Amino acid sequence: MRRRRPEKREILPDPIYGELMVQKFINNLMKGGKKSVSEKIFYSSLEIVKSKTKSNSLEMFKKAMDNVKPLIEVKSRRIGGATYQVPIQVPSQRGFALATRWIIAYATARKGRSMSEKLAAEFVDAANNDGGAVKKKEDTHRMAEANKAFAHYR
Repeated sequence: MRRRRPEKREILPDPIYGELMVQKFINNLMKGGKKSVSEKIFYSSLEIVKSKTKSNSLEMFKKAMDNVKPLIEVKSRRIGGATYQVPIQVPSQRGFALATRWIIAYATARKGRSMSEKLAAEFVDAANNDGGAVKKKEDTHRMAEANKAFAHYR
């Protein structure tokens, strides 16, 4: 028998922009419980974006997140001894979580410089629809498109 699901923790919006989205991103960026370090990295990366693009950095961040957020993904379903990759729609919370994870992963994988500069570069690239995270989203969509034939197993 399954136990009940744990209740969702309430996350307070971040202190500077008052955005819940920003706070969730900072929490995902955090390593080893060092929130102040991840806040410094995030806010300085937004400053770098602002100085490089001469536009609103928060809007740039939101646009980057929207461009990386996947709409469909594939999930393995086992039916009669065969495993099919079945395309399913991604719930908005999962879409945000995936986008966050991908942006952080591809920013970390970039060469050289400080993490805030790498993150800023990834934000700018994602907002302009290129970069590793956007490529990952496109690969995910391509995979779902290729397995459209198995959609009836949903």
